[in-house]
Amino acid sequence: MASTGTDEKRGTSFNNEQRIENLNAEKISTSSGELEAQHVELDEAEANRVLRKVDYRLVPMLALLYLVAFIDRSNIGNAKIAGMDVDLNLRGLQYNTAVTLFFIPYTLLEVPSNIVLKMVRPSHWMAILMFSWGLVMTLMGLVNSYGGLLAGRFFLGVTESGFFPAATFLLTLWYRRFELQRRMAVFYVAASLAGAFSGLLAFGIEKLDGRSGIAGWQWIFLIEGLIPVALALVIWKILPDSPETAGFLTQPERDLLVRRLQDDSSSGQGKATNNDKMGKQHIIAGLSDWKVWAGVVIFWGNTVGVYGFTATVPTVINGLGYSSANAQLLTIPIYVFAAIITIIWAWGSDLTQIRSSWIIGGYCIAIIGFIAQLAIPHPKYPGVTYGFLFPVAAGLYCPFTCLVSWVANSLAPSSKRAVGMALLISVGNMGGIMGSNIYLAREKPKYTTGFAASLAMCIAAVAMTFVLRWAYGKENKKRDQLIQEHGEEAIRARYSDEDLLMLGDKSPFFRYTL
Repeated sequence: MASTGTDEKRGTSFNNEQRIENLNAEKISTSSGELEAQHVELDEAEANRVLRKVDYRLVPMLALLYLVAFIDRSNIGNAKIAGMDVDLNLRGLQYNTAVTLFFIPYTLLEVPSNIVLKMVRPSHWMAILMFSWGLVMTLMGLVNSYGGLLAGRFFLGVTESGFFPAATFLLTLWYRRFELQRRMAVFYVAASLAGAFSGLLAFGIEKLDGRSGIAGWQWIFLIEGLIPVALALVIWKILPDSPETAGFLTQPERDLLVRRLQDDSSSGQGKATNNDKMGKQHIIAGLSDWKVWAGVVIFWGNTVGVYGFTATVPTVINGLGYSSANAQLLTIPIYVFAAIITIIWAWGSDLTQIRSSWIIGGYCIAIIGFIAQLAIPHPKYPGVTYGFLFPVAAGLYCPFTCLVSWVANSLAPSSKRAVGMALLISVGNMGGIMGSNIYLAREKPKYTTGFAASLAMCIAAVAMTFVLRWAYGKENKKRDQLIQEHGEEAIRARYSDEDLLMLGDKSPFFRYTL
């Protein structure tokens, strides 16, 4: 009996010790979890501070450069109503042909340009492009024939072709997927503001008409061409290339950005890389991904409308009975409104972490504007017609950054993303060829063909957005189910860490944004 009592005491003592050990383990676990949570909080607070430094250095610079690029490609519309068509004796579709010719080399050379971009420093490549297109634009101020205008537009397309895909790809090297679109919107809003500034600049520059024997429209090309030439000499030195080499950041700051980007694959289990080298397999993967081609259709909803709209809107307003000078000025509020809506859309998309719904919403606004333009008897109600140009511009511009961010978020590793984004922008910009030829001079001021074709492309873009959202959702569910069935460790054991990085968006741990 004594022995039994002793055993019971020992058992009780052992149980108590076990409970104490378990409690201590729980405390250590809880303490470790709290420390880890605090570390993550501190890490993110530090990341936000570093990102602000990047924001101030990178985003305004790219926005300024794109503002200049878009002014130079679209100022032909301002030059037209400043007398270019009369001086060069343009007839029939000759103006439309000049506008269109820009897009042929522009679309064909964007993919090769981004392949070069992955092999050289972005700052150097973009400076070369800027200097080149600025020189071409300046020389366009000296043309005195239709043939000279065509040559100028062609070489402007050659030299500008690489800038936009390079700039958008550069942003993806610095920001995580739900930090990207807000910055891209600030950058892209420069395109909206380009319409405003182009009109304002043209209004002022046109006053030089006749000075030194040079017409007002020639002064527009000359002055707006010298600006990128000057900027190219500066950005060669100050445009940052990547987080790994950023001279304006300290080494710990650079390491923090690189680490955050590696962990950003829309899955807590996945990794991503921006340090892969461009290879044949990346080029093939970027060119053959059907989801990029689906994005092209959505892109056409933007480019068909935007390029036709920006090249024609001064003439549309002029046809409503306003003078040439007032038509230039009246374009400004339209583009400012579009810029504001684009920023709101970008913030909403990043905060909700959804892309497709915002794309659909934007195009629906444009659809309302186009239907109104077709329904209003032009030029009977000039005020109403002018008012409905606002939703057209806003609805065309605001879905664009959602789409480019959506495709960028869905492509990995970075070499495939460079090719895929260039393909999207390249073939997507072919919509500009259509857009430049649907606003027919003989149909002014109603432009039935232009507004109807733009409306049709917006409807097609909405339909394809639904298709792409469905495809991404289906693939995400398939990968979730795979991990549930086999377990994360079992799936990870099939690959090395390097294999998972190189799989990119094909990795079982990668998740698409909807």
